[in-house]
Amino acid sequence: MFTILARLNACSLKTFKLKVLQRNVKRRWLDLKITKIEMMHVKPRWLFLKMYTDEGLVGYGEPTLEGRSKTVEMAVKEMERYLIGEDPLKIEHHWQAMYRGTFYRGGPVLTSAISGIEQAMWDILGKKLKVPIYQLLGGACRERIRIYAHVGGRTPEECAKAALSRMEEGFTALKTGLFEAVRTVDSLSIVKKAVEKFKAIRDAVGDDVDIAVDCHGRLSPAMAVRMAKALEPYYPMFLEEPCLPENVDVMAAVARSTSIPIATGERLFTKWGFREVLEKQAASILQPDVSHAGGIMECKKIAAMAETYYAAVAPHCPLGPIALAACIQLDACTPNFLIQEQVTLGEGYLKKPFALKNGYIDVPKEPGLGIEIDEDLIREKIYNGEWETPRLYHEDGSVADW
Repeated sequence: MFTILARLNACSLKTFKLKVLQRNVKRRWLDLKITKIEMMHVKPRWLFLKMYTDEGLVGYGEPTLEGRSKTVEMAVKEMERYLIGEDPLKIEHHWQAMYRGTFYRGGPVLTSAISGIEQAMWDILGKKLKVPIYQLLGGACRERIRIYAHVGGRTPEECAKAALSRMEEGFTALKTGLFEAVRTVDSLSIVKKAVEKFKAIRDAVGDDVDIAVDCHGRLSPAMAVRMAKALEPYYPMFLEEPCLPENVDVMAAVARSTSIPIATGERLFTKWGFREVLEKQAASILQPDVSHAGGIMECKKIAAMAETYYAAVAPHCPLGPIALAACIQLDACTPNFLIQEQVTLGEGYLKKPFALKNGYIDVPKEPGLGIEIDEDLIREKIYNGEWETPRLYHEDGSVADW
């Protein structure tokens, strides 16, 4: 009898020790600590963030805010006081703490700071688990990511030449700006000049290439309606920010006036900023920026909201290679993804730049963000972060919408 009890006690003790060992291993796995956050202003206008941990894992993010990156840098430093010593794997918890945990919330500066931090935490988690970020968000739902390039020119001939050059590089979709400062009610010549440029691009590239128009919010609602009507015969892929997004009712009126899909979102932040746009059907293409709108997961939530309204997502990204890498992770696992903006595929910044193949980038297989920063090359591009957004003025000297 005593022998049986002794054996049972021995087995219980072994089981207890095994459970303690498993719990301690689990605790050690979870007890990753953020030790430092480093930021670098990188030419031409980007802010790179590097998050260090006590296990040697590092994560990258890009909290770039064009023309305000030095301000964002200070916001990140203020958030760093909360983050040091915390577990970077608790991504949603930290997002909520940074966004909701203080009295003031939202806006481009604070959400850009959070976005870069959040990207770095996802990069660390992916590297920890040795999987791409999209694998942690439901897995890839496509094999390739379609991207587009920007084209411009002062004359229709220059625009056509630029478009053909981009086609030769392998792009099958383009985006162009057709005008600068436009008055609240402007002349017929402004509309005609814009149409001539677009028509020149369409004639040069043919019907199989998609061409979007970026209005930069420079048009009044009245001029947006006129411009859209004039461009309709040439089948633009979408009309981006035909007017400023601050008055959603007005943008919805513009959307109802044209058959061209309306796109907006680069100046909207978090899921709350996009709610009314969807509810009032002011746009059929949302363009959240993973470096402004709250990061990868927040943009995933925005995309899910858009899916319920049968709207597409085309993430905004005129930024650097880290922001693009974050976008690609989002694009890979987003069913209603349409197309991705970019201005660099990472040449001169990444050890292995993204490769363009017939207008697409293959979904990356590497862990985390799927990139390796070439810090030797980056070091050559570090500067003081002073970059000024160009201002536009009307002929009478008054300030125009950028």
